Amino acid sequence: MLRFLLTAALVLTMSAPAFAHFQMIYTPEAALVDGGELDLKLVFTHPFEAGHTMDMGQPEQFFMISKGKKTDLMDTLKAITWTSLTNSGAAYEAKVKVRKMGDVVFCLVPAPYLEKEEDIYIQQITKVVLNNKGLPTDWDSPVGLPAEIAPLDKPYALWTGNVFRGVVLRDGKPLPDAEIEVEYINHPPVPGKNEFSKAANAEAPQDAFVTMGIKADANGQFSFGIPKAGWWGFCALGAGSADKYEGKELSQDAVIWVQAKDMK
Repeated sequence: MLRFLLTAALVLTMSAPAFAHFQMIYTPEAALVDGGELDLKLVFTHPFEAGHTMDMGQPEQFFMISKGKKTDLMDTLKAITWTSLTNSGAAYEAKVKVRKMGDVVFCLVPAPYLEKEEDIYIQQITKVVLNNKGLPTDWDSPVGLPAEIAPLDKPYALWTGNVFRGVVLRDGKPLPDAEIEVEYINHPPVPGKNEFSKAANAEAPQDAFVTMGIKADANGQFSFGIPKAGWWGFCALGAGSADKYEGKELSQDAVIWVQAKDMK
């Protein structure tokens, strides 16, 4: 009987869906008409299901690049509590003013997170590219992060149905055959609150549709057809060269967020 119970528990554990962790840098709009003060939310969570939110530690770096100029934003960070549909977790927000025309690339190097179930650390180096008033400047220039996805299409100017292409970089060089996870922010954050909305924009017919998997080619390039308007996250697993942290395995991932709009 004991053996049966142990076997049953193992089967249930192995068959349970394992949805992807995604570091978010969220703001409502990627293509800004007239700039202003941006409200950025930095949350480590499971975006499609608005599921378990992990506690973030103090970020190592948070900065923006505009017309090639790097500006440190660490002093803009404020600790918040983010509420998902299942729990609450430690997160951050930042208020940043954008006035000049052109692209603004926000980059986050978070503290490594200990995933206790797997006994490994995860560090998702994340960026999002916004634009003010339509003038393209920095969107296609690699930042120089140890793990990075460089866009090959403007990540803020995508219609629903467009293809988004990118190249995975490790220390500035293309990473062949990189494994990439893709998720959709299915429960948009509630304006003015630190929480996901309860209503979902889409329903997954099966768990494989929650976290989609694609692979880069021999040149580190990948493409993805965007089926629905909203924010989409791309995470290249183990893209960074660092693989150890405090004596444990480290997965140093590269994340980029893009936004698609319906054509009306």
